[in-house]
Amino acid sequence: MSYSYWLTERDIEKKYDVCVIGGGISGASTAYWLKKEDPSLKVSILEKSQIAGGASGRNAGFITSGSVEHFNRLVTVHGKERAYEIWRFSEENLGYIQQEFSSCYKEIEFVQNGTFSLASDDQEMGELKQTAQLMSSFDIPVEVVNQSDIEKRLEAKNFVGGIKYESDAEVHPVKLTKKMIEAAGAEVFEYHEVDDFVEDSTGVTILTNKAKFKAEMMVLATNAYLPLLSKYFEDKIFATKGQILVTEPTDLCMEAPCYAHFVLDYFRQLPTGHLLIGGFRQLEKETQVGYSDHTSEKIQTALADFVSKHLPKFKDLKVLHRWGGIMGFSSDGQVFVGSLPGNSRVFFLGGFTAHGIGLAFNTGKSMVDLIYGRDIPEFISARRFQS
Repeated sequence: MSYSYWLTERDIEKKYDVCVIGGGISGASTAYWLKKEDPSLKVSILEKSQIAGGASGRNAGFITSGSVEHFNRLVTVHGKERAYEIWRFSEENLGYIQQEFSSCYKEIEFVQNGTFSLASDDQEMGELKQTAQLMSSFDIPVEVVNQSDIEKRLEAKNFVGGIKYESDAEVHPVKLTKKMIEAAGAEVFEYHEVDDFVEDSTGVTILTNKAKFKAEMMVLATNAYLPLLSKYFEDKIFATKGQILVTEPTDLCMEAPCYAHFVLDYFRQLPTGHLLIGGFRQLEKETQVGYSDHTSEKIQTALADFVSKHLPKFKDLKVLHRWGGIMGFSSDGQVFVGSLPGNSRVFFLGGFTAHGIGLAFNTGKSMVDLIYGRDIPEFISARRFQS
């Protein structure tokens, strides 16, 4: 975004040890682990809208293990050892959330009942069974379910079977993000969109539409919006839109959140009884890129048709909310952590590829490990882009 002289006020200057750019789950996670590392640090979070106003407040609230692909596809692409390392990283992410926020499960609406991945035909079911066999060989808890199980436990129709990832969880994503920031004690500046930043021998100067910030270092945690802050990210992360709708509530009937159609579509019943369903971006690939979060009739109709076909209990319920959200998909499907070339004071993390809640807390921890000179997993290091 560009700013008019008339609308810019930068006579205010604020100083911090670390400025985190982005008030979503990755920025909140980074601020949390920074404060845990050194309680004396003065940390600020600069957010262009409101806290969790981007993808962190527009997702489905799944805390899932793995990444954007089923485990068998991770093995095909990366080999067994690396695939398991990627899976373990996401398991650690969930473990850290449990460890650090167990005292406020009710407040953040954390529930751990696993997640289902459902198959609409025998071909998809065959792949899910292969996935389950691979997972079992690594002692990853997984259950194979049949059509009858799905109808009884989810009140879902027209699925031939599926598998259940037994360790997964769900959460209210905005409440989790805000709880992290609260625990971090970071000073938050909402509606401060970063226009530019400059590094010199004294630190980093950050210009927003409202003020000038000085910091010893800064962390870029804007995920899909990273290319707007530096050309370095133009070939590394891509803005991709997802769409969701939520119906009015009814009595609780679903055991756990669900994926369908090779993880392209997803749904869950919230603790309040509302049905949330999202996906179908594959129907309009050409329009589901960029930074507009508008909804489209084609995808919203597909979501409603999915409810009618697979979730008849909900088909006559009024739709209360429809929205879009902008996700950051990395070029290779994995998260990345690093520092800008030649800018030792400018760090970044991103590329969550539709799994931000399932990866960001551990990625934020890795971000802090990198800042303090500790080793991080090779598969998330941004140095892989230099090879």
